[in-house]
Amino acid sequence: MASAARPGVALPAAPSAPPVRGLPAGAFFADKNRAFWLLQVAGWTFYFVLRALSGLANNMGLSFVLPAFIATVTGFSLTLIMSAIYRRVIRLKPIYVWTLTALTLFAASAIFSVLEVWATATFHRPGWRPEGIEFLGAILLDLSVLAAWTGLYYGINYYLLLDEQADAMARIAAQANEAQLAMLRYQLNPHFLFNTLNSISTLVLLKETERANAMLSRLSSFLRYSLAGEPTQLVPLRQELEALRQYLEIEKMRFEDRLRPSFHWVSPAEQALIPSLLLQPLVENAVKYAVTPLEEGADIRIEARVAGARTIITIADTGPGLGQAPAQPGAGVGLRNIRDRLTQTYGEDYRLELRPAHPRGLMVTLDIPFQPASVGVRETS
Repeated sequence: MASAARPGVALPAAPSAPPVRGLPAGAFFADKNRAFWLLQVAGWTFYFVLRALSGLANNMGLSFVLPAFIATVTGFSLTLIMSAIYRRVIRLKPIYVWTLTALTLFAASAIFSVLEVWATATFHRPGWRPEGIEFLGAILLDLSVLAAWTGLYYGINYYLLLDEQADAMARIAAQANEAQLAMLRYQLNPHFLFNTLNSISTLVLLKETERANAMLSRLSSFLRYSLAGEPTQLVPLRQELEALRQYLEIEKMRFEDRLRPSFHWVSPAEQALIPSLLLQPLVENAVKYAVTPLEEGADIRIEARVAGARTIITIADTGPGLGQAPAQPGAGVGLRNIRDRLTQTYGEDYRLELRPAHPRGLMVTLDIPFQPASVGVRETS
């Protein structure tokens, strides 16, 4: 922003303001108070040099330098006062901004002209005694200078305000994104909790204290994992598989031999980072739609592998298959939850596919970018 070649451009003095990161000259405007004085001094210094050289080039002699200096000091001082006024009106409604700006500009131009004419008459043309309206003889020139200064002031400050608003909107969007991820992450199925607590209650009534304690301990571990981590955190797949083991152990105490889970993965798949609790709704659907409706239950097979730069995870069951399970309230909510979380995390760079398994059942395939876990990844206990 080449404003140093003009009369100084004042910025709101805000030494403690945060850096303006969106502008190419963000480092320069990081300290607005410092930027104000640099532009103010540079602009009015250039104005003085230009006026003095113009007078000398027009054979006005060295006696013109002092009036030019007085005019520069006058303009410098007036713009300080103008900046204080503008700083207080810039956020008002436009009608007030432009009205107060126009009044300030014309008043400052009149004062500028009076002092400049007085300085010229006193130090450059001693024989001239201006009277009345003659003191406004330089008002057009002074109005042009101060109007240019005002235009630069508002141009720079509105640009800075726009950039601050853009930063604020970006922060709000990021916070909204994190809030949405958190909401999706904490959306536990109440049926699972109800069924588990109901089973624990039944075991207590049957005085099977040991099994009830074991089930309660596993539920506690699973809930601790589901609530302890950051909602937007990516975790190693091995951590997710361990959480699935805890979940399936709880369900196995309900379904016993009707639920037959198995885990298979190939290194380095266990190091792949995925959104926490992403797989749990898929496995929960397999339990609900494959194990529950069949008297003989079903197998649930969870596999993971890395293919090139992709992580491939499949969850297959031997249930009724796609479209054959009875419709239940809330069906599809889990899949929408997963798609929303995948979109929030990977944009469009993912694939979630449902297709029939062989000889029967349903297979869900999840294809996401492979991101290996680093040493700095914190695992939730």
